[in-house]
Amino acid sequence: MCVRVRAAVLTRCQSNLGQTSSLIPSRSVGAIVSLCCIVFGYSYGIWDLGLFPAMVITAIAGAVCGAINGFLVAYIGFPPLIATLATFYAFKSLALVVSGQKPISTVQIQDFFSAAQSVEIPGIGHSLPNVPLGIFTFLIPTALLAWVLLNRTTFGRRLYALGTNDVAAKWAGVDTRANRMMAYVIAGLISGLVAIVIVAQFASARPDAGVSGNGLALPAITIAVLGGVAITGGIGRVSGILLATLLVVWLNDGILLAFAGNEGTQFQLLALGLLLIGASLLNNLTRKKFGVLH
Repeated sequence: MCVRVRAAVLTRCQSNLGQTSSLIPSRSVGAIVSLCCIVFGYSYGIWDLGLFPAMVITAIAGAVCGAINGFLVAYIGFPPLIATLATFYAFKSLALVVSGQKPISTVQIQDFFSAAQSVEIPGIGHSLPNVPLGIFTFLIPTALLAWVLLNRTTFGRRLYALGTNDVAAKWAGVDTRANRMMAYVIAGLISGLVAIVIVAQFASARPDAGVSGNGLALPAITIAVLGGVAITGGIGRVSGILLATLLVVWLNDGILLAFAGNEGTQFQLLALGLLLIGASLLNNLTRKKFGVLH
């Protein structure tokens, strides 16, 4: 349960930030995570560059992947769906080719599992279950930074403006191309950090970490819509994303407990699809009845 919570919750923090102007960037998130897992595996596990340099290199690799998406969409003019679908397959294939389709599980990577351990909260640890260390080292800092960026900076206001009305933002003097590309870069950077967390959880740098099973795209989009992020952009809050993440994680784990084997995974897909449809319909009805709420 703790591993699933971390993998889902930590990854979705990037969804609200990267998808404020569009939900489509999520399509290549899983592939970026997979590729960054291999980058971290080589940097830390094989080349032995040290933990901090390896983390920096992995974050930069994620940012570069995001920049490629952003450049294709913002400057070349590719439709976001086409651009991110193309890079999804490109990044996914690159991760498999570079790794030789084998996970990287050296001694350093295996020892890095300690970064994903659960710890007691001082003073109340005996009365509550242990809390994953990633909650304090990644989730809370990322959520706070995302909140500050979106709600207390001019970049955040420009990002909301892009999603609300791209033409109006351009006429208001906003550099729409640069800001849109920056959104993709930040989404890629956080995806790179998520890859580090996933490597710690599995004690292995897997080339399919972000694309195996259900992948990360459908859960990320479902959580974003359920958390109040408008499909057309311009609306969304970090708090909504976190609450929606908890709901989806609990739903997925409840299904796995109720159904044994591969059957549970299939029911997860069904539940996510129905939840996505329901959340989209609810968002549309709410906007029609109460107007656009920021």
